[in-house]
Amino acid sequence: MARLPRFTIPGQPQQVIQRGNNREPIFADVEDYQYYLERLREAARKCQVDIHPYVLMTNHVHLLITPWKEKGTGAMMQSLGRYYVQYFNHRYARTGTLWEGCYKATLLDSEAYLLTSYRYIELNPVRAEMVRHPAEYPWSSYRCNALGDKNPLITPHPLYTALDRDEGIRQVVYRTLFDTHIDSRTLENIRAATNKAWVLGDDRFREKIGRLLDRPMAPRPRGGDHCSEQFREKISKIKGRS
Repeated sequence: MARLPRFTIPGQPQQVIQRGNNREPIFADVEDYQYYLERLREAARKCQVDIHPYVLMTNHVHLLITPWKEKGTGAMMQSLGRYYVQYFNHRYARTGTLWEGCYKATLLDSEAYLLTSYRYIELNPVRAEMVRHPAEYPWSSYRCNALGDKNPLITPHPLYTALDRDEGIRQVVYRTLFDTHIDSRTLENIRAATNKAWVLGDDRFREKIGRLLDRPMAPRPRGGDHCSEQFREKISKIKGRS
């Protein structure tokens, strides 16, 4: 099934991923990471998008954001991508595309998935076995959210600040969230929703967003449930008319 068009609802968090073309590196040294973050900060401010957690991996980027304009996400990613591709191509004497198509994004149920998305994003370098602990990786928001390092790019989400009114205690509470692993089913749900532009949330949340956007929010089931009572009743009615 083809991926559906991306949608933005002002004030509703989105998880965003953008990959390098053919999974090739999009960062080669420290200056590249720094330039990307500078441009991301500028584009987010200009397009009225809050950046929460983020991670810059060698060949892709993960962001959790809240746009405050209907086209904020797309405008931010377009501006950021244009400047960064020009910079990267010029610096490394290359031509052509840098990205694997457009960015991918999913709307996120804040209550159910927001802090899980924080962990999912900041644990990427650990899952990739690049570091043993997220604090060891310099190109993510973990040290800001968990240890209090200053980072002008980050706007804390209200659910993050609600962990505790005291900043120090809040960071302790946040660190404890990383004591447990994200289960494999949740990981798969996050990946599938992001790659297919489905909504990440429970049935009630998907129905709510579906009514707002007038489009399906999850894949339709394939075929029928031949064991269900509804299916048997349907077949009986068909046979009765024959």
